[in-house]
Amino acid sequence: MASDPPRLSVVLITRDEEPRIGATLDSVAFADERIVLDHGSRDRTCEIAAARGAQVHRTDVWPGFGPQKNRAVALATGDWILALDADEQVSPALAEEIRGAIRNPQADVYALPRLSRFCGRYMLHSGWWPDRVPRLFRCGKARYSDDQVHERLMFEGPLARLHAPLLHDTHRSIEHALQKMNRYTSLGAAEAWARGKRSGIVRAFIRAVWSFLRTYIFRRGFLDGREGLLLAIMVAENTLYKHAKLAERGGGGDTPPPDVRDR
Repeated sequence: MASDPPRLSVVLITRDEEPRIGATLDSVAFADERIVLDHGSRDRTCEIAAARGAQVHRTDVWPGFGPQKNRAVALATGDWILALDADEQVSPALAEEIRGAIRNPQADVYALPRLSRFCGRYMLHSGWWPDRVPRLFRCGKARYSDDQVHERLMFEGPLARLHAPLLHDTHRSIEHALQKMNRYTSLGAAEAWARGKRSGIVRAFIRAVWSFLRTYIFRRGFLDGREGLLLAIMVAENTLYKHAKLAERGGGGDTPPPDVRDR
């Protein structure tokens, strides 16, 4: 008697993703279940997800990206789990590869090549392609780190690769990029401080310059045109602000006003 085919669960964590959640869920309509774990959305994210047939769960407390993703994974009942972000879509070719991989697995964890779009352009250089991210894994064989931001999927054993792209619409506009930068640099600085890391303004500047050169020159961001230059600037700013915020945490507080009496 033939055994039942393996079941696939897709998990996402969300907050205010109304413009994108529908397309993301539609791209994984082939999955056996789709789980959305939402924290504090004030738009129609949850309503759209439910209308697409997803299981929608809500949490009131935000524990950080890593712990929240582990919460979402714990809700899954499938044999395999595909963890997505709300700004990602599975291409048709990747969907076919995923189905084949879980039917005839070569490993417990698979990395997907992520093709990211910055301000409307897919970036083929700048260190952004191929951005291989482990996202497909057998249930119980991986978990996310407890990091507040830049969480990592932790697992043991070999990692296999798929080849078709996971499409990533990471920054829709400069305004959107700046909003994300402020949030993520604050979270990154707080996490670095908790780990005992310290920084200073001079170090922040040097690291920012290096980040620009690495992205634009050494990783050939100049081949990505205008958006490549904008991305390199954004990467440098992200580095600068994260280290500046970390340095600010180690400051000595407000200084008294100088004596500027009119003589």
